[in-house]
Amino acid sequence: MLFLLGGNDKKPTQAEQARTENMERVKDLFLAGRFPVVTTEALEGRDIGKVLGLVACRGYDSDDAFFGMTARAVNKGAQAIIGYQENVAFHPDGSKYFSCYGTAVQFDRSKRA
Repeated sequence: MLFLLGGNDKKPTQAEQARTENMERVKDLFLAGRFPVVTTEALEGRDIGKVLGLVACRGYDSDDAFFGMTARAVNKGAQAIIGYQENVAFHPDGSKYFSCYGTAVQFDRSKRA
């Protein structure tokens, strides 16, 4: 019954706070140009040293889906995402559902342009 009276203000958990801080860090990395996300299968001037695997994220907001995918790549230790693709599903109620995915990679340290 307490929730009906407005006394149910939920504090964010440590996991939610860490996720928010991580998203902000990832946004800063991407917007500063230090974490490339490309649609091609390679990045000009850089050789791929290790493929870390597929990263994907979905959501009702395109930024949340994109930066969620990017955060998952960063958490895996990636330095870039190649082969980036996105899809949008349109629902009859007018809402959109975004899916973003790509391959998380690390660059070869021995061959730097």
